[in-house]
Amino acid sequence: MLKEFLYHLSVIALAMLSTGAMAASYELANGEDSLIGRPLTTHSEYKDTLLDIARKHGFGYREIILSNPGVDVLLPGAGKEIALPSQFLLPHAPRQGIVLNIPELRLYYYPPRKQGAPLQVYTFPVGIGKEGWNTPYARTNIIKKQKDPSWYPPESIRREHAARGDILPKRVAPGPDNPLGKYAMRMGLGAYLIHGTNNPDAIGMRASHGCIRLYPEDIENLYSMVGLRTPVNIINQPFKVALHQGKIYLEAHPSLEEDENIYRDNLTSVVQILIDVTAGSDYTVDWDLAKRVIRELQGIPVAIGIINGPATTVAETAGPSGRKGLKLRLDTKLTGSD
Repeated sequence: MLKEFLYHLSVIALAMLSTGAMAASYELANGEDSLIGRPLTTHSEYKDTLLDIARKHGFGYREIILSNPGVDVLLPGAGKEIALPSQFLLPHAPRQGIVLNIPELRLYYYPPRKQGAPLQVYTFPVGIGKEGWNTPYARTNIIKKQKDPSWYPPESIRREHAARGDILPKRVAPGPDNPLGKYAMRMGLGAYLIHGTNNPDAIGMRASHGCIRLYPEDIENLYSMVGLRTPVNIINQPFKVALHQGKIYLEAHPSLEEDENIYRDNLTSVVQILIDVTAGSDYTVDWDLAKRVIRELQGIPVAIGIINGPATTVAETAGPSGRKGLKLRLDTKLTGSD
């Protein structure tokens, strides 16, 4: 009963997000579970674009597009049913501080756990660095927070803008023209920031010079919760695999363009994570379905298998044969990548 109650609280929190009242937060009654939220839909009004709907409900550009193939971005039409990508697998990473999954274009924040209370997680869509301006994959922390920051464009960015005939000043004062927005948090990675934006339409896109952008309302929420020295883990996980109530879920996102040769239709990456998260268990996976999820890249959790129980024998791990319902038995924990 407690677990069901906490789940309904998370759904209420998500609904309140659509009014701008609070961030999307979830309480994990079972710390081992990794599936949060549930699929939701809404209906467009005649004046809505998909970007309007995305921001209203707490999503970024790419995830709302992938969830609604064939829907016109600018003119979805009045009364059109719109799928909201409101269910997530938690990244395969320690659940502490900020976890930034770059190819997912999404940030997860785990506040310090209060004694006797369940673990809590907040999640926000983000904008990330365009190709050639990648945010480093690293573990760092928050070293500075600033409200109403000034922006001092690096010389490389000023040269880039000047080549387009856009002359940037050496300092951009706080205000509506400041691309950092009203709040900024510096990571221990040189010039890289987590900040707001004066261009909210770019959330869910690759548009920055390596900084992490949030909607103005989201950075205000995050800024108020995050303290100095909060750990930040920046990861590259286009594929996520997790367990929930005896089922195995797979969530697949497009990889970064520069990583396509590594991840495109790459079932091996999924198997590696699967071996890790199911270590010591006997499980059955529908590999045909898993391949389809990897091919479609819609960013939606899909149940691809079940846990049958503890492993009893060790099988060869040459990889899936592609047969539906292939069973692997493992009793050795193999640690995959982040």
